[in-house]
Amino acid sequence: MATVEECRAALQRLAVRLGENAAAAREKLDFDRSLACRVTDLDVAFHGQLQGGQISGLTDGDDPRAKIKLTATSDDLVALVNGELNVMQAWTSGRIKIDAGVFDLLKLRKLL
Repeated sequence: MATVEECRAALQRLAVRLGENAAAAREKLDFDRSLACRVTDLDVAFHGQLQGGQISGLTDGDDPRAKIKLTATSDDLVALVNGELNVMQAWTSGRIKIDAGVFDLLKLRKLL
């Protein structure tokens, strides 16, 4: 089981990667959404804002009103960010849960 610090670091790495991809996608995406990540086995959550393809304000705690919600175990979260777990396969098999609108999912996929 990954630690809270490893999960926080994984989300920071994801923020950096999205930021790098955002420059190319910014002209194509008008994407400003609140997001939350719930780590089930550690009973912790993180939240922030996705603006222009970049994650900002990433901090501890849940945001029940978030427009995009990811729920995963700590190991699956770290594996997703590290590219060791395919997002679509994990989602369709039920290993992770993504609660978002269809159009938000399509836009998010362009950033990843």
